[in-house]
Amino acid sequence: MGASDVVAVDLTADERFLLSRGLGEWGGPASPTEDFARAMGFDSKEDLWRGEGRRLREALDSGGPLTRSQWRKALLALEIVFSSDVIGSGCDWSITTGISDEETIKLLRVVQRKLGRVIWSAADGPV
Repeated sequence: MGASDVVAVDLTADERFLLSRGLGEWGGPASPTEDFARAMGFDSKEDLWRGEGRRLREALDSGGPLTRSQWRKALLALEIVFSSDVIGSGCDWSITTGISDEETIKLLRVVQRKLGRVIWSAADGPV
């Protein structure tokens, strides 16, 4: 299975909303640098917010499948924006998203388990 293979993952509406909201935070309270956006797999911080990030949010909101690489970007963007108070939403997460930290952690762990099988391949590591 390659990084560009489309993969449907059985996520609940709440799990998809969490991923979508995580991507959406990058256009609000979160402040990525160009280098950080590229490290997450996006072409630029503009691509994270208005380009591929927006397309990923739309696909997540509509229940569509993503490629292995896109699942990885969405998960990494969520993990960082939720936890980092330096470049992410951090302590403001629950205020800006309406999702408590406790609920986010519970959902995040489920999403990580479900997506871990998709974004990791024994043959090639993370995509």
